[in-house]
Amino acid sequence: MSTIIDQAVQARLIASTPEARAIPAGLHYERQDPFAVRVSFPPAASLDGTEVDWVFGRELLAAGLRGPAGNGDVHVWPCGPERTVMEFHAPEGMAMVQFDTADLRLFLFRSYAVVPEGDEDAELDLDEELAALLREA
Repeated sequence: MSTIIDQAVQARLIASTPEARAIPAGLHYERQDPFAVRVSFPPAASLDGTEVDWVFGRELLAAGLRGPAGNGDVHVWPCGPERTVMEFHAPEGMAMVQFDTADLRLFLFRSYAVVPEGDEDAELDLDEELAALLREA
């Protein structure tokens, strides 16, 4: 079984104009970082023309599918039965992006097949992580 999941999805950038703009996005999960998920947006979706990655807790994504979640740079909440909104805050500004909830649920389901929910701690080698940090210092 693969220990990395990459899933392409279609998202909608919610703007102040009446129409949302469709943008491609990528969802990423890997066994080596079992608590985190990554959402990537291509250069065309950013203000400065560079790829944008957001990394946040897998638990935040799961909670945001059930109800409003997040109190930092990333907020997630359901928007009706078929859509989920992610709101990203950075010093440059804020962006709201809407995803199909089914895509996010499939991604989470696939990530739980790699590392079951609640088993994240078992995947971490804290001694090795600490040794790596000390080597870098």
